Amino acid sequence: MFSSYKKDDVNILLKDITGQLKPLSTDERERLIQGGLHYSETLPLEYEPSAQYVKVYEEALKRYAPITAQAVGTAAEKILKFHGNNVVLVSLARAGTPIGILLKRYLDKKYNLCVPHYTISIIRDRGIDKNALDYILERHSAKDVRFVDGWTGKGVIAREVKKAVNGYKGLNAGLAVLSDPAFAAEICGTHEDFLIASSLLNCTVSGLLSRTVLRSDLIGEKDFHGAAFYSHLKDKDRTYGFIDTVEKYFDFGAPCEEEKCECVSGLEEVSRICKDFGIDDVNLVKPSIGEATRVLLRRVPGKMLVHSLDDFPHLGHIYTLAEEKGVTVEEYPLKNYKACGIIQKISDI
Repeated sequence: MFSSYKKDDVNILLKDITGQLKPLSTDERERLIQGGLHYSETLPLEYEPSAQYVKVYEEALKRYAPITAQAVGTAAEKILKFHGNNVVLVSLARAGTPIGILLKRYLDKKYNLCVPHYTISIIRDRGIDKNALDYILERHSAKDVRFVDGWTGKGVIAREVKKAVNGYKGLNAGLAVLSDPAFAAEICGTHEDFLIASSLLNCTVSGLLSRTVLRSDLIGEKDFHGAAFYSHLKDKDRTYGFIDTVEKYFDFGAPCEEEKCECVSGLEEVSRICKDFGIDDVNLVKPSIGEATRVLLRRVPGKMLVHSLDDFPHLGHIYTLAEEKGVTVEEYPLKNYKACGIIQKISDI
């Protein structure tokens, strides 16, 4: 098991490609992606957070652990009500993995249910890892499987899951997430765009695993999708700092019922942003706090849109990163989201 996750928490269905793919700088990788190379064929250099940014992360974890724990409980109760005791959690690597562990621990602590938990790869425009999915379905009933991720941005992965399960009889395509501002998941803890602290870091809050890779020279027809293990970052690993902190706030009382709200779909809001800023490629627009953070960490950011320039409790880390990278932060009337990252078009640089 090539990660810092505990074996009792998750069964990782990924191929170890450690050392077989050289990570690229952000600028180099962005040029390749916008030039037509699929993002799953490269690995980014892992962002080394500054001392100021680590402080922002620790403050965010402390502030949002109770809200995250509440969302875990609400989502777990909905999952149990839908599937019953035989549920099988299948988290989407890598952001979904710590969330799957939290859901598993909640069900164990409250109901003494030791539910199976796997993590597998799904890649935009390439689909789900069918070898990993077949592995799971050889061992469990399709009706018991529930796919898990952290949050929804535009809802792309939720739609990717729906496409991927076509042809699998009895397999439910609905995604379970903690935060669903795109209104794209079947089960969620809340529709609020709140800060899940794990979105602020990369591998050091995800078992020291890279994002998943799919390229023919590394992944054979019968292989699982690949990932690299960054063991050299062991002393900076905060994976269980995140999981254990959120777990301390589990409340096993009645789950919180979410207030109904009237919002547009995530795609409608993204379409409006594209129109207002003259953007012709929807993939350059990344709405939600989690996705905006990823733009600052992994991509070449052009601009950050925020619902308020004064929302330091929710967006302090975005202000910090944007200042470090010299990125403009602009107030914009967002409806579903508190933040949205816009990737710089390489031809405009």
